[in-house]
Amino acid sequence: MRVRPLLGTTAGFALLLLTGAAAAPATASAAAPYETVTVDAVGRITADGTVTLSGTYRCRSAIGPVFVSSSVSQGVSTTRYGIGGTRAVCDGVKHRWVNTGRPTPGVLAPGAAHVEATLMELRTFSGLPLPSFHAVHGRDISLIRR
Repeated sequence: MRVRPLLGTTAGFALLLLTGAAAAPATASAAAPYETVTVDAVGRITADGTVTLSGTYRCRSAIGPVFVSSSVSQGVSTTRYGIGGTRAVCDGVKHRWVNTGRPTPGVLAPGAAHVEATLMELRTFSGLPLPSFHAVHGRDISLIRR
């Protein structure tokens, strides 16, 4: 199989990411107790659809930059909407994170929602930045009008 032509395709890029991600040393399932991320029980939504989510995180060390990302979904929909990202400090201390974003207006409303937060590091493998997951946490929350 020739690698170069395959890398120009979406499938080739996905294959490359999956292969590299498998080599990443830290995974969400192997997260140590000091590698945590939480989601607060209440999120906020404004009249224009801007969503604010928050929680805490803790990580001890990192080689590359680390971020807390979050996504939200509502109802039976399998569509998840990314809500911002926060740069994390990995010093072993518990920190707060707050992410704000505005998905397509009208797709989210006050009420029950599901949020997933991910503590993810970008590590360089063979010159490519690939994700190394420190922790993942999902939680049902209430989105309230702010």
